[in-house]
Amino acid sequence: MEGSSKSKVPDGHSVVKRLQSELVQLMMAPSPGLSAFPESEEDLTKWCGIITGPDGTPYEGMRFRIALEFAPTYPYTAPKVQFVSPMWHPNVDMSGNICLDILKDQWSAVYNVQTILLSLQSLLEEPNNSSPLNAVAAELWDNDMHEYKKN
Repeated sequence: MEGSSKSKVPDGHSVVKRLQSELVQLMMAPSPGLSAFPESEEDLTKWCGIITGPDGTPYEGMRFRIALEFAPTYPYTAPKVQFVSPMWHPNVDMSGNICLDILKDQWSAVYNVQTILLSLQSLLEEPNNSSPLNAVAAELWDNDMHEYKKN
């Protein structure tokens, strides 16, 4: 029984409405190789996503699962996003944590799930090796792509 009172500060209702809108947007205008959806109908704040590795990268043709968790303050705070699939990448640690500016200090309320998916897919093409979470991967990306691809 939720009231329609607008005086409440995030009661979860606005985040659910926003996520419902984003889900419709993703279904109506899907991006190639990207998808995301709520894990269950009961909780729209936990999503899983799939990112397909871009052509011409070491990840070409691979599919990676990610988990997205939205706080009651979304879209004013970035969701928590992690790789669930094992990921060898300069900007991803062994636990699946991601170093990406738009998920940290560069987050903006104009960003959405599609922005996040596109940014992660782009990160697979062009890692930010000046700020690596996996220094070994960053070193190999820059100096030995053959060895990088083996990992």
